[in-house]
Amino acid sequence: MQKETINSFFQKVYLWMFFGLLISALTAYSVFWFPALFAFIILTPLFWVLVILELGIVIVLSMLLTKISATTAKVLFILYSFLTGLTLSVIFFAYTLESIFAVFFIVAVMFLLLSLYGYFTKRDLSRLGPILFVGLIGIIIAAVVNMFLKSSQFSLIISIIGVVIFTALVIYDTQVIKKFFALEGKNKEVLSKLAIFGALKLYLDFINLFLFILRLFGKRRG
Repeated sequence: MQKETINSFFQKVYLWMFFGLLISALTAYSVFWFPALFAFIILTPLFWVLVILELGIVIVLSMLLTKISATTAKVLFILYSFLTGLTLSVIFFAYTLESIFAVFFIVAVMFLLLSLYGYFTKRDLSRLGPILFVGLIGIIIAAVVNMFLKSSQFSLIISIIGVVIFTALVIYDTQVIKKFFALEGKNKEVLSKLAIFGALKLYLDFINLFLFILRLFGKRRG
């Protein structure tokens, strides 16, 4: 019975993650067809307002999950997916549609295999947590520094490291979500919120892995 319950829980996690990706993809693609809207979003201070809102939602879902209702968590996740779609619309203007779809397919297959490994592996990956966290902070700092340096070589190195870190994070986060279930498997309300939290973690892993691989192999528009 427990295994079936775990499977049901992960089905909710993956379905919410897929739903979030679908919202983001449709939003970004829709903005692509309205250049004026794109310019208003990306080329004005509104872009940074959206980024701050996205960060705020992640903080709420990560740190205040126990204090909000499952319905609120779902609404925030949907809102986050929509806002991310708005800011991600830039990739449709930077890369060809063919390369975006090709990279997305590759990342989808990678994600599936990596997440399955994280689910079924018997190895305890908890030691990876601090290492991946430090690596993640390092990437963020390096990316900020490179905004001023504008070095293509440095950007290439950041992208390669980013792929490695988020590849590991897919595996690690899948196992962490499984451990969450083991701790709260009898509380339906908590599990409902944890499904959203797990979907958010895997959504972020997928999006970042996609963006780093797109930077490495995506074909830029002429």
